[in-house]
Amino acid sequence: MSDRKKELADNLARVEDRISTACAKAGRAREEVTLIVVTKTYPAQDVRMLAELGVRHVAENRDQDAAPKAAACTDLTLTWHFVGQLQTNKVRSVVGYADIVQSVDRPKLVSALSREAVRAGRELGCLLQVALDAEPGGTGQTAGAGPAARGGVAPEGVAELADAIGRAQGLRLDGLMTVAPLAGPYAGRQLAAFERLMEISSGLRVNHPAANMVSAGMSADLEDAVMAGATHVRVGTAVLGVRPRLG
Repeated sequence: MSDRKKELADNLARVEDRISTACAKAGRAREEVTLIVVTKTYPAQDVRMLAELGVRHVAENRDQDAAPKAAACTDLTLTWHFVGQLQTNKVRSVVGYADIVQSVDRPKLVSALSREAVRAGRELGCLLQVALDAEPGGTGQTAGAGPAARGGVAPEGVAELADAIGRAQGLRLDGLMTVAPLAGPYAGRQLAAFERLMEISSGLRVNHPAANMVSAGMSADLEDAVMAGATHVRVGTAVLGVRPRLG
């Protein structure tokens, strides 16, 4: 085993222990939580090693990095998640490799994803990115308004946008995603933020019962996400190490 593969294996083992411990503390079965490894800025070779170590879900946030990496790994059995803010001019490329787009936050993006999914003959999973700093009068957006600093639809815009995805050809509404907010009433209160996301998820499932995926938590706060009830956690640094600074 190469030094890098051993490093990844050791890091994965530590993250696995954290998730298992958090599940036990929350009274949840370990299989209720899926680990998504965020491989942004790291090469396709790392993705290959992760796959050899049992990882099945990987995520990227920049199409210019993700597209060639996914193309280099087409022989692997992986589920690719796109988690970054997505401009409509990148949609055709992203639909070519992503299985799930976790950052759907506006009607224009829904239309673009639907058009390209139909063109490609694919069914694309979608998560609504919820901006929990987007309270009335805050910095976030409702469906159709300007985006928050981290993107996302305000809680009061979730139902409308979810219905739009539900009606769109080629798209499948899978659930919700959030990033712990840096501002607003939930800043520094990750557990409360993720509990709020679970409340929104419960409301969403009244009309969309299959949309039961909740993606929350990263390297620093995955325990809070597991405690709140997240079904998926997105971990990068804790598995791959501190990322090199982007130029």
